[in-house]
Amino acid sequence: MPAPTVLVAPPATGPVLDIAVVLGLLALIIVVARIAGTLVAKVGIPPVVGEIAAGVLLGPSLLGMELSNDLFPTDQRGFLDVLARVGLVLFMFVVGLELDLKLIKGREKVAGAVSVCSIILPFSLGIGLAHLFVTSDATKALKPEGADFWPFALFMGAAMSITAFPVLARILTDRRMHRTETGGLALACAATDDIIAWTLLAVVLAIAGVDGGHGHLPSWAIYLAIPFVLLAIFVVRPALTWLTRAYHRAGELTPTILSVVLVGMLLFAATTEVLGIHYIFGAFLFGAIIPHEQAAALRHEILVRLEQISVLLLLPVFFLISGLKVNIQGLGTEHIVPLLAILAVAIVGKYVGAYVGARLQKVPHWQASSLGLLMNTRGLTELIILNVGLEKGLLSPELFTLMVIMALVTTVMTGPLLGFTYPQRRVARDIAEAERAALGEEAVDRILVLAHDGQDNRLLVDLAIGALGGARPAEIVIADLTPQGRALEVGSGMSLDLAEMAAAMERQQVLVHHGEGQGVPVRVIAHPSADVQEDLVELVGVLQPQGLVAWSDDPSLDAVVAANESPVVVAPAGTPVPDADAPVVVHGSNDTDGDAAIVLGARLALVRGTTLEVRGDARRTTAARTALAARGVRVVDAAEDAGPLAAAPLVLSAASAGQGGITVRAELDAAPTDFATVTLGEVAAPA
Repeated sequence: MPAPTVLVAPPATGPVLDIAVVLGLLALIIVVARIAGTLVAKVGIPPVVGEIAAGVLLGPSLLGMELSNDLFPTDQRGFLDVLARVGLVLFMFVVGLELDLKLIKGREKVAGAVSVCSIILPFSLGIGLAHLFVTSDATKALKPEGADFWPFALFMGAAMSITAFPVLARILTDRRMHRTETGGLALACAATDDIIAWTLLAVVLAIAGVDGGHGHLPSWAIYLAIPFVLLAIFVVRPALTWLTRAYHRAGELTPTILSVVLVGMLLFAATTEVLGIHYIFGAFLFGAIIPHEQAAALRHEILVRLEQISVLLLLPVFFLISGLKVNIQGLGTEHIVPLLAILAVAIVGKYVGAYVGARLQKVPHWQASSLGLLMNTRGLTELIILNVGLEKGLLSPELFTLMVIMALVTTVMTGPLLGFTYPQRRVARDIAEAERAALGEEAVDRILVLAHDGQDNRLLVDLAIGALGGARPAEIVIADLTPQGRALEVGSGMSLDLAEMAAAMERQQVLVHHGEGQGVPVRVIAHPSADVQEDLVELVGVLQPQGLVAWSDDPSLDAVVAANESPVVVAPAGTPVPDADAPVVVHGSNDTDGDAAIVLGARLALVRGTTLEVRGDARRTTAARTALAARGVRVVDAAEDAGPLAAAPLVLSAASAGQGGITVRAELDAAPTDFATVTLGEVAAPA
């Protein structure tokens, strides 16, 4: 009987995966990245800067080459590199998905001028700097070996021209600037800049003619990128509206829909890589062509599913892989001047370019200066570009290290310098102005209501309706600001904050219907706030309401009341909405606060169609009761035995009377009230 054939696998010729080592390294990378991000966030620096710095510190820059190699074995780095590249694909898809061209609508001229100028100037300066590096004997070593001048110079120019849209968007959100005119303009400029800069980089890589390493297609295939982009925009994008229809039919993000998204993202990334550009462009392009029309919920769910795993698990690996290529210890005194030159070109080129572009469109000086600083934000996007340059042989290791330092410095400096050109008080005022513009100027009388989660805010709406006294046109503005409980960072996603805002708006819809059911328009201002009290104070200053209604336990009450000159109505926390037939009882006082309480009581009695009972100084209240009764208010005497009350009364008291219940403070420097002529509103129709 012949011996059985035994198949023996050939010995492995490459690195062998040690799964235990790789998993342990992943855990270490995530922990260090999160700690670093949290620490820098406490001092107002974007967490992504800390995470990038953590990757650098885990490399030879801090640990030295020998210890770094021991901690991260070279034979396992290839497997980490694969994870990093997958994370990069996911993140670039997210960047494209969050790029909304609606941000540019109405700002095309300014956004175009700022973006073009902020790219042309640093691009030109970058080429000049590359020429300096090549011609100067002291810096010739910075030019990578084997790279021709123009590919190297063009790449340097493109690398200087980048603005990190995701990081900039989160800086704006963290400073609450995304709701101001300047913030909206910055987002529009950054979105335009993203489109131009990524296109420019793709063109630079195509002109450079560097081989992608795939060897699948001849060099001329790179020109197929143009019809591929046109196909994506005019054929694939309309076809992707199927995703929106399928999502609305299912009511959720199904595995099938998410699978289509993932497959499209991977195929687009693979296609651009095969064409000889880079796989990040395909991922970005597919994210950008996902439909935005009636797809906000769909895009949000996709972001929630993909962004967290990308940022929390895979991008820290990318930071580490990049950090292992950075060796600050390898820099010497001869690199100080080149570093200063790189920083000068990057900062001055972006700032002056954006500033000049904004001023050409007659943007005010301080706003143009703020745009110049914001466009200098580079962060993670710059790190991605630099890795592409290093991978394609367009950057030397030393120059890569200097450029990474530049990316960190320009991102760190944005927040502190922005405080000089656009301080937080101006931000708060501009937010309030934006809210006022959104509410419209048609309302003559406006009551501001400070809603409180956990309370029945319908009572405040009823009090606001009474305070209006039938004035028309009028409206009630409900402020429902919630503390921003977490630091915003790359990966947390602005979509989450938008979702929280939407949830708060939904909570207040019952109040909108409640007010409109009584003929008064109700508007809601609901958003997370880093400083609720400051936002409310600024809102009062800009809206200048004709009245303020709030709960007694509102933590911002004292500051808001101090900033408000109009009448103030404060309800004790936990006060329920009274029955429809509840009578109104007022504890007056011999001052303007007492007058304001009686007027509000009379208005509420008329609106509700119930009786009014006024208690207090006999001389003052007698004259008020007589005048109000003559005008149709059903006034009852406290001494009358009106029989058992149909419902528990709605009790009001002057702030100076100290009788409890719902307190009323008159407007500052108010004149005594003439109850015979004061506006009361219409008498409720009998039930």
